[in-house]
Amino acid sequence: MCKIICITNRKLCRAGFPEQLKKIAAARPDMVILREKDMSEKEYSELAEISAEICKGYGVPLAVNSFWETASELGIKRVHLPLHILRNMSADDKVKFDVIGTSCHSVEDAIEAQALGAGYIIAGHIFETDCKKGLAGRGTGFLSEVCKAVDLPVYAIGGISADNAAECIRAGADGICLMSGFMQSEEVSLFTDTLRARITI
Repeated sequence: MCKIICITNRKLCRAGFPEQLKKIAAARPDMVILREKDMSEKEYSELAEISAEICKGYGVPLAVNSFWETASELGIKRVHLPLHILRNMSADDKVKFDVIGTSCHSVEDAIEAQALGAGYIIAGHIFETDCKKGLAGRGTGFLSEVCKAVDLPVYAIGGISADNAAECIRAGADGICLMSGFMQSEEVSLFTDTLRARITI
């Protein structure tokens, strides 16, 4: 079944972030990646602890972004890492986690990520997005090339909506990642159900 992954950005929330995360977790995406790249590690750790408790209550896996040592300290077994961090992790550090994912922006990145032991890849950005203003999306052709190059689940990111999600699945992606839709939706369960209907092809 195609996966739906929530990428967080608390600054996009109309309500408070914990309240929005509860709505998101109740809609049961396949994973939440706590992105929040502007935070110090201490600030992030505090938010990760709160977020892990919320997600655990709904049975939704939470992945820590970048701060893998914080994840280890909190007993969180999933991490999502930039490729340069994954390159520098030792084998002993990697075995602390059940799932390690990374972000890739080229076929070469994807092949390297697989060799480094990544469990999944997020490939993007696929469509034009406000997160990367002025940069054209790499397109579904790029996504298809990444999917063919590796034997890992590949999740598409960047400008994805209910209107274009199915294009990513047709290109070979195992799922999709969304930020704004989850962070800003007041009816998260309805939003998630609509996505699931669109990517069931």
